[in-house]
Amino acid sequence: MDPVLEIRGLTTRFATPEGEVVAADGVELEIAPGESLAVVGESGSGKSQVFLAVMGLLAANGRSTGSIRYRGREILGLPPRELDRIRGARIAMIFQDPSTALNPYLTIGRQLGEVLEVHKGARPAEARARALAMLARVGIPEPARRLDQYPHELSGGMRQRVMIAMALLAEPDLLIADEPTTSLDVTIQAQILHLIASVRRELGTAIALVTHDLGVVAGLCDRVLVLYAGRVVEMGPTDALFATPLHPYTRGLLRATPRLSDPLEVPLEAIPGQPPDLRRLPPGCPFAERCPEVVERCRLEQPLLRAAGPGRRVACHRAALP
Repeated sequence: MDPVLEIRGLTTRFATPEGEVVAADGVELEIAPGESLAVVGESGSGKSQVFLAVMGLLAANGRSTGSIRYRGREILGLPPRELDRIRGARIAMIFQDPSTALNPYLTIGRQLGEVLEVHKGARPAEARARALAMLARVGIPEPARRLDQYPHELSGGMRQRVMIAMALLAEPDLLIADEPTTSLDVTIQAQILHLIASVRRELGTAIALVTHDLGVVAGLCDRVLVLYAGRVVEMGPTDALFATPLHPYTRGLLRATPRLSDPLEVPLEAIPGQPPDLRRLPPGCPFAERCPEVVERCRLEQPLLRAAGPGRRVACHRAALP
């Protein structure tokens, strides 16, 4: 089955007064129809920038090279008018902060209706009716009243549901969820994740979940891709990666994730040190200075991403490979 999204050799750079920042370095991934892929890593690892490049929404000082294909069609570098036929319609994105993603001057109904009017050619009355149905579908109470409210009149959880409704109205092939639960309390987080899972199950939508928290991945995603300093360090099926993480960074992320099965007295283990400066990446493995298993080769030679079993790849000189 051909992938919905295929990324090859994606490198994203930003020009800054302090020097060039490489936010994504040779990233490769693919997402099959109906699949759910988690892209995980610490803040600053390049997760969001990969998918902002997919959407053509990089900041003005950013540029990307490589290949981004949607259903076999190259979309990196498409003119905005052509890209608009794909983003929002075939590829939709839920942003981290709905407070900034929603227009404070327009009602919820107007913002939802615009999606259908622009991408589906719906008339205003039809667009309003479909927007109402979608708000009900994503579990917003009193949806008819919400249509005439403004974003500041809704709670954080409801604003996030509005963002999901907006993303789903055009029935996209791929839904990118960028840290969709970061600013929400634990109860609302669980509801949002359940909603995303039900969308995938009912509509067959492929999901790309961008997160720093491996704890939200286990029950939702088929595969996991781990980014560090803009580079892919490990990828594989979720169950296999959780059971036998191959990269020291992945093991560190898992040790820093609380588990219900652990005794209360077992402390969480933080990864020591700080990520490298993306303007001056070291010549070898970017994780070398924080790695408990580092050897001299790690400091001198950048590890390549290599096959490490069925569906698995890892970029580590010391990983045990089949």
